[in-house]
Amino acid sequence: MSSAEPASLSIGDVAQLSRKTPSAIRYYEQIGLLETPDRISGRRRYPRTVVRTLAVIETAQRAGLSLDEIRLLLEATPSNHAATEQLREVAEQKLPLLREAIERAELVRRWLEDAARCHCPTLDDCPLFEDPARLPERSLVLG
Repeated sequence: MSSAEPASLSIGDVAQLSRKTPSAIRYYEQIGLLETPDRISGRRRYPRTVVRTLAVIETAQRAGLSLDEIRLLLEATPSNHAATEQLREVAEQKLPLLREAIERAELVRRWLEDAARCHCPTLDDCPLFEDPARLPERSLVLG
């Protein structure tokens, strides 16, 4: 670290570097995903490592992990084998669900591609509506 870089960051600095809003940062503190920062003159001062922690949170959210699952991820350390094992179990539980969602999405994609190429004069003439089984159940369709 150069001498020009501060040892700790303000919440505004963290928000800018992480592209998270200050309210999201405070929320993550409130629910225990981030450690409560030191305060200097009443203002939050974060260690620089908080930017990496926020990147981990963002990546985990994009992977579909819940905040509780992210907490396990953040607790997983070489000395905390229970948290590491729980994280592994979460991943093993989510993979089959993700595979199913991908299969459903592929069915929908193929149907939509067929629909995009359709030149039937009316819906009554269109074979896309003859076999509803070509698509997953309505409650299972993503989005």
